[in-house]
Amino acid sequence: MHRQWLFHFQRRSSAPVSPSRPLSLLLLLPLQTQRTSSRISQSQIAAILEARPIVDSDGKVCAVYGGIPDDVDFMENVHNPAVEALEQARAEASISEARTFHRRGNFAAISGGVSYGGGKLRPGPVVNGVINATIFQSLIGNAAFIRLAGFASSLFATWAPNLFDFYVDYMGLFFSKYSDMCRPFLNSIWSACTFNLGPWTCALGHRDFANLAFRWCSITALGFFDHVKGGHLILWDCKLILEFPPGCTILVPSAAIFHSNIPISMSERRYSFTQYTSGGIFRWVEHDFQMEKQYFANLTKDQIKEEQELGLQRAVDGAGLFSTIKELKSMAA
Repeated sequence: MHRQWLFHFQRRSSAPVSPSRPLSLLLLLPLQTQRTSSRISQSQIAAILEARPIVDSDGKVCAVYGGIPDDVDFMENVHNPAVEALEQARAEASISEARTFHRRGNFAAISGGVSYGGGKLRPGPVVNGVINATIFQSLIGNAAFIRLAGFASSLFATWAPNLFDFYVDYMGLFFSKYSDMCRPFLNSIWSACTFNLGPWTCALGHRDFANLAFRWCSITALGFFDHVKGGHLILWDCKLILEFPPGCTILVPSAAIFHSNIPISMSERRYSFTQYTSGGIFRWVEHDFQMEKQYFANLTKDQIKEEQELGLQRAVDGAGLFSTIKELKSMAA
């Protein structure tokens, strides 16, 4: 059981989660938001406040267009200061030109938090040089990003409470054991985040295969660009193209869905802020806080076979953590 004083999150429900059929991304709800200005005015905000669920063929909410917080001063007090902080970070960051070319696109980025994978022997903090580490600490201490991080996490808890409980249980166990590690934001459930510094952050098509297949990551678009003409989020497996206005947050299972962005004009600027937890951390907890190789070395052949079968079942159970609209309404009643 996680320590509430350390982890700050509680399960949304104590009810057991029943498995369901695997995720099949069909029957999705398209979004319709019409904007013509690269700078969203206060009078335009109302149309993008309301969150919109994206559902699969079983009626389960598999992704969410979260919109923006219900705050008339959001753009001025949160979005714009966040953009200013990212532009300053880009100017001061120590990032070679070679590192701006990667499989996700052609833009600079600074990541931090706790992660596991890429040949690491155990989970640990993302390592940055002195300059970038200082910049990262400045960004996660920025009031605008604290607000954005908490908003995304609250969207997660609202639209996928069972999956959120799954995170609370596993992350609670992890951070209770490793009290020397911490998440970037105390008001957010994810263990790591990335600040994509652009200035033209438009992702190439990819899946975030290092992450848990059925888990959600949050993506917040920032900057000054015409979101009707560019910056859209393409969910290829869903056959959806979503307008993605500055300041808006979308939650998607980015390891399962192939996704990318439509480019913006060279005269515009687009940045993004993402939060996520690597799948390796969940496996580390599942395997009694040890590497997979060590874990399987202590099992008999029958136990290994059973574990492999359980691995396949976990994918099915993971899809079962998503909720239908009807289930969400009953929870809120």
